[in-house]
Amino acid sequence: MERKLTGNFQEENRRLHEVLQMDKNFDIVYKPFTVAGRNAGIYFVDGFMQEAIMEKLMEFLYKLTPEEMPGSAQEMLNKVIPYTEVNVLADEESVLQNLLTGLTCLFIEGYTECLGIDCRTYPMRSVSEPEKDKALRGSKDGFVETIVMNAALIRRRIRSPKLCMEILNAGKTSRTDIVLCYMADRVDKPLLEEIEKRIREIKVDALTMNQESLAECIYERKWYNPFPKFKFTERPDASAAAILEGNIVILVDNSPQAVIVPTSIFDIIEEADDYYFPPITGTYLRLSRFVIALITLFLTPVFLLLTQNPQWVPPWLAFIHVKETINVPLIWQFLMLELAIDGLRLAAINTPSMLSTPLSVVAGIVLGQFTVDSGWFNSEIMMYMAFVAIANYTQASYELSYALKFMRLILLILTAALNLWGFVAGTLLTAVAIVSNKTIAGKSYIYPLLPLNLRQLKKRFIRSRLRSEG
Repeated sequence: MERKLTGNFQEENRRLHEVLQMDKNFDIVYKPFTVAGRNAGIYFVDGFMQEAIMEKLMEFLYKLTPEEMPGSAQEMLNKVIPYTEVNVLADEESVLQNLLTGLTCLFIEGYTECLGIDCRTYPMRSVSEPEKDKALRGSKDGFVETIVMNAALIRRRIRSPKLCMEILNAGKTSRTDIVLCYMADRVDKPLLEEIEKRIREIKVDALTMNQESLAECIYERKWYNPFPKFKFTERPDASAAAILEGNIVILVDNSPQAVIVPTSIFDIIEEADDYYFPPITGTYLRLSRFVIALITLFLTPVFLLLTQNPQWVPPWLAFIHVKETINVPLIWQFLMLELAIDGLRLAAINTPSMLSTPLSVVAGIVLGQFTVDSGWFNSEIMMYMAFVAIANYTQASYELSYALKFMRLILLILTAALNLWGFVAGTLLTAVAIVSNKTIAGKSYIYPLLPLNLRQLKKRFIRSRLRSEG
């Protein structure tokens, strides 16, 4: 039950000091002062307040006379305070929530409400191009960890009153801000209502991993299917385009990534460069990404299958045979290299930038030449795995590249164990994993392929020109 403010200045001060543990929290500051002969005080979180704005307001308050003093907080807001971003807080819960999100809370003796002054600022890095979602052309700005700035980056691109940015929060302790961005006249309203319901029903202590924690809370089904149910992006232009297409973009405070729903596999494979280049170039880039994704999935399993059945290899492909002695079974070579590549990727992330280039060269030499010379790996296996490792980076989505990796591992193991039947079983399993996956809206993951819509399917593969509506 919400506890209403009583208007007893000393009692409210005592209670807030106790609840906020002012004797232990150095960053929560209380400053008492006098306004027109009345006791007053402000609470704020050090580092969240713009001091220049607060100093101007304090100077204005100090000049008030008892005759000019309004009788209520609402009258003070309407007639006296010149600052625009001020609201009236009538209960203790809203005071605590607003204070801990950065608002400055002003208490004045005799008022039964508190004034919440939004003169906050958050520590944040500058807006720069995302490291992962880079584009050869187009905007070079990217989301940051501050939700207000991220919302402004989208609002800058969509100057329409139909654009809605609805704020919610989740997490019993963290109270993490979540913003749903959508076009009121284009959004799927039942889906919007369902997402709002799921967010409000989240029963967790905190969204510790930001957008990933939120994604797991609002979509709990089929965790064992590795293909991603959401599209993550750090690009405001991609988010704005998704909103204009009728999708919902979810922003989570403290995260530089936006979540786009609903999402099919065709949406995940798309990239910004598809649209920043002329139609023929964009179409080529999109088709090559599809083809490379298929090659990364099937290249090593097909090579393993042909190696196990050399009689199937036509004379013009005879050069693919392994020429050196095979000391370690090929399946184990593939599995060890899959693990080694991930180990190198993790090592590169944690390596200081000044050492990353020389260490990567050393690692390449050691894993390349020396392991082949020692007999652990065959040169053909190293070449195919090198291609697969590099080709994985053609996908902007880490989730999709790892989904393809897991399916490739299953294909390799089944092919090694059951030969042709294992390869067929692995291929069918991959197809079933993709087809049986559902978007958060419960619709087909491979629409417009299933159900078939030829016009939309053409748009997924062929980048068409932007035509004037007139």
